[in-house]
Amino acid sequence: MTKRALIIGGGIAGPVTAMALRRAGIDSEIFEAYDRGAEGVGAFLTLAVNGLEALRLLDLDDLVRGLGMDTPVMEIRNARGKLLATTSQPSRTLRRADLYQALRDEAVRRGVRIHYGKRLADASATSNGVRAVFADGGEAEGDLLVGADGLRSRTRALIDPGAPLARYVGLLNTGGFAEGVRVPGRPGVCNFIFGRRCFFGYMIHPEGQVWWFANPPSRREMTPEELAAIDPEQWRARLMELFEGDAGPMREIIAATPRIVPAWNTYDFPRVPKWFAERMVIVGDAAHATSPSSGQGASMAIEDAVVLGKCLRDVPDTTDAFAAFERLRRRRVERVVAQGKRNGDGKAPGVGGAFARDLILPVIMRQVEKRNALAWMYDHRITWDDHIAA
Repeated sequence: MTKRALIIGGGIAGPVTAMALRRAGIDSEIFEAYDRGAEGVGAFLTLAVNGLEALRLLDLDDLVRGLGMDTPVMEIRNARGKLLATTSQPSRTLRRADLYQALRDEAVRRGVRIHYGKRLADASATSNGVRAVFADGGEAEGDLLVGADGLRSRTRALIDPGAPLARYVGLLNTGGFAEGVRVPGRPGVCNFIFGRRCFFGYMIHPEGQVWWFANPPSRREMTPEELAAIDPEQWRARLMELFEGDAGPMREIIAATPRIVPAWNTYDFPRVPKWFAERMVIVGDAAHATSPSSGQGASMAIEDAVVLGKCLRDVPDTTDAFAAFERLRRRRVERVVAQGKRNGDGKAPGVGGAFARDLILPVIMRQVEKRNALAWMYDHRITWDDHIAA
């Protein structure tokens, strides 16, 4: 008899997990808390080569080939415009909303049902499966439940009521898409600038639009209400002030952006003690959120989906399959989280640190390139045909 999975969360991790489970012979339904999809929401993200390879295993690589742009080169400069380092690593940068819509539509095309307005309230094991209860009073039953419900995962809290909260890493995120502005650089390059007061990154789309982000520092974690109270024009003014006097096109790009994306706090999870309990398991950000500075958040979620599908395909007992999934994934994702934290810490401005960074960073980046020191992260490959042992 075919197993049935309840997947909580309809962002990026949810549809990919549903398609991975479907390939493993497991039917899935997705339950999304919001009453609509995420079209037009968010800025952009990068899929590293390992994430693209994991998509290929699910025959999803064609979906992303026409989205966004290839960004295989990274150039890093300081606030005076001096080039500190250049590195190469295949990747693709996409609008988050475009990736979400492509994955959702493909999941539906493959037979996955998606229910909106279904915020998980409770879940518990039954004699032969799991029952989910939603805030609107509805219920659903399945053989297993997968929490792909992100940073503030309700599934994680149900698995472990004592689970730690996410760690605030001291940076905010904002950005946008600038129109009609000519800036230094060429398509295919991620241009990163250590401003004196704020970190900035931008990419030139082949059609001329400039995609950008900024990481204003904030030692204090701002509340959602405080962030919501700052309108886009206030963010524009604040960013213009932060980059005043720095070399680079930051202020021109910000001025040419019709709408600044509302800022959000940056978090990660150094370690989530429990990933599963009985018939429930968590994947993606729910299990191991990493700072955007790692460039690996979406790729890790996609890898999770493939590995979980393989474990449920090969290990008959569901709890044993969850244990195999955690065993195969925990060390890698925690290492990625730690790398993301180190990357993010380097973005924080410091009066005494800029001079040392300008001296040390070029040496470090040359050694990283020479020794291929991050191969463990980017060259990781998952195969579908090998068998997973319990």
